[in-house]
Amino acid sequence: MINAPEGTRDLLPDEAAFWKEFQRIAADEFGKYGYVAIDTPIIEQTELFVRGIGEATDVVSKEMFTAISGENLKTLLGGGHIKGKSRLSLRPEGTAGVVRAVLQHDLVPQGAAPAKLMYAGPMFRAERPQKGRQRQFNQVGVECLGADDPTIDAEGIIMLMRFFERVGFAASDITLLVNSMGCDQCRPAYRELVREHLQAHADDLCETCLSRMELNPLRSFDCKNPDCAAIMETAPRITDHLCDECRDHYSRVRRLLDGAEIAYREDSRLVRGLDYYTRTVFEVQIADNDHAQNAIGGGGRYDRLAEEVGGRAMPGFGFALGYERCAIALAERGLMFPTARRCDVFVACATDDARDAAFELAQLCRDQAISTELDHQGRSLKSQFKLADKLNARFVVILGSDELSQGLVKIRNMVNHDEQLVDVQLAVATLGSLM
Repeated sequence: MINAPEGTRDLLPDEAAFWKEFQRIAADEFGKYGYVAIDTPIIEQTELFVRGIGEATDVVSKEMFTAISGENLKTLLGGGHIKGKSRLSLRPEGTAGVVRAVLQHDLVPQGAAPAKLMYAGPMFRAERPQKGRQRQFNQVGVECLGADDPTIDAEGIIMLMRFFERVGFAASDITLLVNSMGCDQCRPAYRELVREHLQAHADDLCETCLSRMELNPLRSFDCKNPDCAAIMETAPRITDHLCDECRDHYSRVRRLLDGAEIAYREDSRLVRGLDYYTRTVFEVQIADNDHAQNAIGGGGRYDRLAEEVGGRAMPGFGFALGYERCAIALAERGLMFPTARRCDVFVACATDDARDAAFELAQLCRDQAISTELDHQGRSLKSQFKLADKLNARFVVILGSDELSQGLVKIRNMVNHDEQLVDVQLAVATLGSLM
């Protein structure tokens, strides 16, 4: 028996139906703000993620899956080298690919309105599987390229919180954390202050934070080691070291959120896990969660990313939310996935000689956009009614020899059990009027 790979899972029909509904709600809510769909490849050149996300991040250094052809594998095993364009990776996140697409296709010409784009689909990270953390997982995300005004940040956060309300989270279920990461003018000096703080406590740091101290000291704010967390509690706060422009930007974002009555908590330790963030960062967490993976969405501004991947300067803002973590949190709050299998009409045969007529009638119903099922296994009439119940059929059309000889069929309402005999030629029209 071959099972799904470790860290992956099947979305069975009911949950697959909810995933589709999840995407539909996102498209509807984000569409109110002008966001339209984009669909980028699941594989990209590895260099896109190395340059965009940052080589020192855990995502790039530890978690990316490399996609390689058989020929290139032979080349590597033989001691040869493969060209950069042939070095491919499964996407670990969606932002870099969308930015690459915007630059490649010039979706934001000089002086044009910003591109507001949304996506949904699978991402891949070679992580240790646990509850809420998989190697293949689904995300919904948005990216806005070409505008640097704080209103973009604020409306994006508001939009995300509205979405969470629509999928079933109460305000008390979730907590919004906000912070500013500064910019190229103020963050380098702050990074050095954090490095000095780490150096002063080097004897008590874990091995990971010791390496981060040199490569990317801000990532130590994410460390789950209790000793490191205690050290970072006393680290300098970035909001005390912002330049005037970053301070004004952050202040306006908060003021806009206050005006929209969006509850949030400032968290000066929030840095997110990717190198490309500048200024606004935010994260939505499940309140009172008893497991480690409590973040269900987040993002921020990334004004340098387009240049990092080889394009012209172009400010950006975006966020992503994890479907699986949302589904887990909603299920813990009593959400039931919808029933995927359903039909409006079930055509039942009282006798075997009515089966061809049942097949023909079912097809006529489907041609009129009526979801219709029938028995394909020679069940008894009683068993056919049980199947109709299982499929949540609203009506059952009963065909028998006697009725057909008179040119009639019987329609039963499965809710109130009312029955009526109708001319077989009018059956489809009658069913249509009952829908």
